[in-house]
Amino acid sequence: MNNAGVRQRVDGRTMRAERTRQAITDAHLALLEEGDLRPTAERIAERAGVSLRALWTNFKDMEGLFAAAGERLMQRQRAEFRPIPPELPLPERIERYCAQRARMLELIAPAARAARIREPFSAQLRKSRAWYLQVARDEIETLFALELATAGPVRGEVLDALMAAATFAGWSMWRDDLHLDVPAATAVFRRVVSALLPASAAA
Repeated sequence: MNNAGVRQRVDGRTMRAERTRQAITDAHLALLEEGDLRPTAERIAERAGVSLRALWTNFKDMEGLFAAAGERLMQRQRAEFRPIPPELPLPERIERYCAQRARMLELIAPAARAARIREPFSAQLRKSRAWYLQVARDEIETLFALELATAGPVRGEVLDALMAAATFAGWSMWRDDLHLDVPAATAVFRRVVSALLPASAAA
């Protein structure tokens, strides 16, 4: 077989392997979205339409699958994310930010609920959570830089308060504990952010 034929076979295998990995990752996320917060490898393989052996061939352990699922969620978030101009008036920035953030939190909610169960035992899930927290902090610091700058010595407190509201811990309180629907939870979120930022500007 010539070099072109060898490359074609290798490329074909690579593509099939990538399709299998994606099917397994999507199956894992689909089960989480259906409320199965601790899906077994057998359930994931069955949903993906692959053998259990194929699952472990593509992912050496659950940590590898968690990493792939986290990357898949990041891709979905990036596709949904629309940068908000920091020069907009504060009320408009708050409105746009809270609406978009609510969509993002709903998108990751099934995986975030599942991660709470496994996080103490998973370095990969803790790593993914740290990444999400840093991304949330960076967005707040960029979008509300002017308001945070005027907060003076209480800047850190205001930023931490915004983080508590803008990450899944706050969202879960409204959605899972208080049983608010998405519009109601978004309204509460908007009220909290609106209350924090004018207070920081006046400090």
